[in-house]
Amino acid sequence: MDARDRTYSCKAEAFEASEDVPSNKSETPTIGDVIAARFGRRGFMRGSLTATAVAATFGPAVLASRPAEAQESRYVFEEIEHGVDETHHVAPGYTANVLIRWGDPVVSGAPEFDPMNQTADAQEMQFGYNNDYIGYVPLPFGSDNAESGLLCINHEYTNEEVMFPGLGKQDGDDVDFAGMTQDLVDVEMAAHGGTVIEIEKVDGTWQIVADSQYNRRISARSTETMLSGPAAGSERMMTSADPAGTTAIGTINNCAGGITPWGTYLMAEENFHGYFTGDLAEDHPEFRNYDRYGVPGGWYAWGRFYDRFDINAEPNEANRFGWMVEVDPLDPTSTPVKRTALGRFKHEGGESIVNGDGRVAVYMGDDERFDYLYKFVTAGTYNADDRDANMNLLDEGTLYVARFDEDGTIAWLPLVHGEGPLTAENGFNSQADVVIEARVASDLLGATPMDRPEDVEPNPMTNRIYVMLTNNSRRTAEQVDAANPRAESRFGHIVEITPENDDHSATTGTWEILVLCGNPADGEVGARWNPETSENGWFASPDNCAVDHQGRLWISTDQGSGWSRSGTADGVWALETEGELRGTGKMFFRVPIGAEMCGPRFTPDDTTLFVAVQHPATDGTNAYPGFERSSTFEDPATRWPDFQDGVPPRPSVVTITKDDGGPIGV
Repeated sequence: MDARDRTYSCKAEAFEASEDVPSNKSETPTIGDVIAARFGRRGFMRGSLTATAVAATFGPAVLASRPAEAQESRYVFEEIEHGVDETHHVAPGYTANVLIRWGDPVVSGAPEFDPMNQTADAQEMQFGYNNDYIGYVPLPFGSDNAESGLLCINHEYTNEEVMFPGLGKQDGDDVDFAGMTQDLVDVEMAAHGGTVIEIEKVDGTWQIVADSQYNRRISARSTETMLSGPAAGSERMMTSADPAGTTAIGTINNCAGGITPWGTYLMAEENFHGYFTGDLAEDHPEFRNYDRYGVPGGWYAWGRFYDRFDINAEPNEANRFGWMVEVDPLDPTSTPVKRTALGRFKHEGGESIVNGDGRVAVYMGDDERFDYLYKFVTAGTYNADDRDANMNLLDEGTLYVARFDEDGTIAWLPLVHGEGPLTAENGFNSQADVVIEARVASDLLGATPMDRPEDVEPNPMTNRIYVMLTNNSRRTAEQVDAANPRAESRFGHIVEITPENDDHSATTGTWEILVLCGNPADGEVGARWNPETSENGWFASPDNCAVDHQGRLWISTDQGSGWSRSGTADGVWALETEGELRGTGKMFFRVPIGAEMCGPRFTPDDTTLFVAVQHPATDGTNAYPGFERSSTFEDPATRWPDFQDGVPPRPSVVTITKDDGGPIGV
């Protein structure tokens, strides 16, 4: 069934189904055909790999036997146990405090949160919903201050069933959203976007600096954004409200992101398709484009009240979303800029690194089943002595998409108008067309369809890049390939890339699989971990990640309702990447039922870890023993973090510190 024809019991279910949008992929032979010829189809058992295939795609340490003298772990903490309950848990010797919750005041004059009488005007002054990405910019800028800085936080989407009273009418397992009004839609739009807040550490505890000049809300309802780069001013970006095609109102579905070397904040627009309603005819000029992205998704009622979210009324509006948005958190009056040179797709993150030659590489995943991994390399170079000189670096450069070859090499294919198939003959009349339809362009180039590429994090200490591949239950045995080696993968995996000569502008490199996620004790899953990994150290569905300032990798997870298959809530795990313990996991933090683990972000001295607990009480609560129904405002599976009658669950940012004040995991 087409995901656009479904009625969902909650927004979280719709988000899981968003990965099912049908697409028109290239018919170019996949590397699965190549690897099948090398190993034979019999070498790929359902959900597992033969030893020969594993040895070809994994680093040897992952499969090594337990060493005679075990290497000492780089992560020094007592791990917590798998499990699911109504609250959060952190490793012994650490404290996790809620810093800011949905509805808390952000800007001067913001009213106190009133969940029974929400208004859009109030919400635009308060902390938004479903906090996802977290970035930290030390103050003053250019310092390594770990006790004063700006937090930049994305607000991805909204869950009406636990946000608003009276909407959670139960009819079997369904929630009825027919009661959505324009006033409630306005609150939703105001709850999207982002927040910038100044924070400081006082007597060992983080606090928000009330009335700071930097505190700011960015929303889908009213924030003006600029369009820059090759698509700005394109006829395909023009609307009745913006005939020049250079400005847009708002930013939506901001998932992960990044902080650039010059201290700006990248907001990644992900599942933009879900906000649009309508139905274009197959002969409409945008039909191919919208079909490839799943537009219209029809998840929200916004199109009932605002023509710009109805593609029949404004057929170009959806082209103005799906971009990377750059914000200057040091200037609260600045206008966010959608940098179209970085391509339009369902962006999950935009982490950057300064290359040896001074150019900047931004790594990005397109979070959908069978979609692609990208990087953008700037044409200009980073100027560490002149911040202003860097402000338009992301407007000029080359966008690349990845092809993973079965011999362990990677090729970065340039998405440049006029090169290869990216010509007028295939519907690309300019670079604007290439970036607007980046997915179709990548199809034609023969990029490797991946298992939901989400966060992509370069490690500046090693120059290796880590790609989170969350899952892909739709991959068949015939579609298995070296970089995505499991059919019906519900648990995901992590790929490590090494650029040629440590050059992030190089168009070649090597890759290997770091871990295949899931329970290693279940042979049907086909997981692969270092044997040192404990029964609590394995995880499923890697989503976001962070490299701390010691070069260690930390993973956060998003299983959706799949926690009932793994037996544990989402959380944060440490993951060894070096030496004999490479591929060993260790559980550090766990979220309450129904929540997703987002963030994570360290201060420059690693003494604080910021994490985002998103949509508590939503995902898979109908599988929770003793609850077994969908959560509503009146009856949620948890009321975390307040645990007060009448107060709904509230997505929140949490600070984690070590009780002795030292670095995390040391």
